[in-house]
Amino acid sequence: MHTVAGMLKRFFTVATGAVLGTLLSAGALHLAWSFWPDRQLNRSVDQLRNVLRLVGDNYVEADRAAYDRLPKEAVQGLVSSLDPHSAYLGAADYQILESDLDGNFGGIGVQVEMRDGRLVVIAPMAGTPGERAGILRGDEIRAVDRQELGAKANMDEVIKQLRGRPGTSVRVGLYRPETQQPIEVVITREIIRQLSVRAAEMLTPETGYIHVTDFSAQTVKQFQEAVGRLKAAGMENLVLDLRNNPGGLLQAAVGVSEVFFSRDELIVFTQGRRPGDREEFRAKSRGDALAMPVIVLVNSGSASAAEVVTGALKDTGRAVIVGERTFGKGSVQSLFRLKHGEGLRLTTALYYTPNGTSIHEKGIAPHVEVIMSPEEDNRLRIQRLRQDIRDPEEFARRFGFAPIEDRQLQVALDLTQSARLLAQREATN
Repeated sequence: MHTVAGMLKRFFTVATGAVLGTLLSAGALHLAWSFWPDRQLNRSVDQLRNVLRLVGDNYVEADRAAYDRLPKEAVQGLVSSLDPHSAYLGAADYQILESDLDGNFGGIGVQVEMRDGRLVVIAPMAGTPGERAGILRGDEIRAVDRQELGAKANMDEVIKQLRGRPGTSVRVGLYRPETQQPIEVVITREIIRQLSVRAAEMLTPETGYIHVTDFSAQTVKQFQEAVGRLKAAGMENLVLDLRNNPGGLLQAAVGVSEVFFSRDELIVFTQGRRPGDREEFRAKSRGDALAMPVIVLVNSGSASAAEVVTGALKDTGRAVIVGERTFGKGSVQSLFRLKHGEGLRLTTALYYTPNGTSIHEKGIAPHVEVIMSPEEDNRLRIQRLRQDIRDPEEFARRFGFAPIEDRQLQVALDLTQSARLLAQREATN
């Protein structure tokens, strides 16, 4: 018996040792695997370091291969290769982005775009130094501080030159196609306060109209004030114009949407790469939701935060969408501040409407499709920006064309009128 007992004791000792050995081996393996991501990262960093050294030591043009330049360009290439919306931002670019999101920046107050390699003024903003200096729609910017832009002008770089500390001056060289004459103006920069809500008015005794051009830190307050003014004026229907609205801050889009939602209702959610990355944005409003017929106007220039508002109102049946399919920019960019004032804009999640539909690369289809030609859209964009010029002759003189009918807006008005007539019929039955 003692012999058998001894054998069993030795067996259990060996077995226990084997199990412990297996567990220790598994633990060591798990520990080794836990270091694997860092190991891969270190290998990648080593590879990048070797390439930077080879380029820095051997590239034919030493200035272009300087060690203080190569890493930044490598990071720019790395991030920009991910998607069109991720980017490495130098200190100046990061500061400009922050000022844009805040809704205030120092500049001259003109909107520009590239056309066939030329930097053309779309329209000067009302009440800004650019307008007071006499800059007109269609003027071409040829020089800044007497430096010719050349055929390969970069719009972002020119905008940086036009912006600056309020109170400082900038010399702008223009060419006016209408007179075929060069013009030079010296403009003193001011704080340009971007109005997200460019128009808030009653189109009919019952129908209010609000035009939101972007979503910045100022948007929610401006929108709520506009809604309050129009309700006091007797608004029973609302046309919300989000055409050519490129988006902006997600929180601003949620804040605008809250006007139409009751507390705790889902407005939008985002989903990152991990299951636990889902983040829901629900209404925090304490008052009553705005309950009235709403028409939302959109087109292919309506993107990002504008699509969040559109998707929330469409999914929940709170609005009729009129216009064209939206752009389809349904990704979330997070801003990371780096050393020396630089930054990183990185796509970290995708937007989803309350019904769980992804906006990204799909856009939102309208209930009622009304397609505008590029020429119509461009002219209407200028008309919407210059609501302050009511006289058709003056408008034609300043912008080169007579005001045209806004067909999408007219359809929206027709729909509100139909809804009103139906409501009256139901009330009498």
